[in-house]
Amino acid sequence: MKINAGEIRVGMLLEYKNDLWQVLKTQHVKPGKGGAFAQVEMKSLNKNTKLNERFRSSETVEKASLEETIHNYLYEDENSYFFIEPKSFEQIEIKKNIVGDKGKLLIENLEVSINFHDSKPISIDLPNQVSCKIETTDAALKGQTVSSSYKPAILNNGLSIQVPPFIEAGDEIIIDTRTLEYIKKI
Repeated sequence: MKINAGEIRVGMLLEYKNDLWQVLKTQHVKPGKGGAFAQVEMKSLNKNTKLNERFRSSETVEKASLEETIHNYLYEDENSYFFIEPKSFEQIEIKKNIVGDKGKLLIENLEVSINFHDSKPISIDLPNQVSCKIETTDAALKGQTVSSSYKPAILNNGLSIQVPPFIEAGDEIIIDTRTLEYIKKI
């Protein structure tokens, strides 16, 4: 699908120069002299390289068409995560480098959305919120209200986040999967 250069947004996937690119940054510039343009920083999903490109506002670029399907998380091995499609029971394997840090938040039977491009998995989206258990946390310091009143905590999946002072080891909390931030105690 062709889109105008002015419609490029962060997170979009573009087909450009025979490769698939994820938009990292975009800046729309309207200089006093000359036509407006979009300065776009992109990362190749296949080659893991970055590219800064300038598109004139009149130019069009090809937005990648993605197929999104719901899968349930099964298990992991040293290199990959395994998911099952609930309707057909078809299993797929996704390399750990594609999933990234989100893999630490995966729990058995968690429903995730997997994006495919040309039948190849390129990214996964977790639910916005997941529950985790606090493994260890520091003791809260009394009277520490001048600075932020959050303290470091380590979750049962190994992630380290900041939590409010009333959270103790063993507590169940909900965190935001997009920002890896504390939301509330269960």
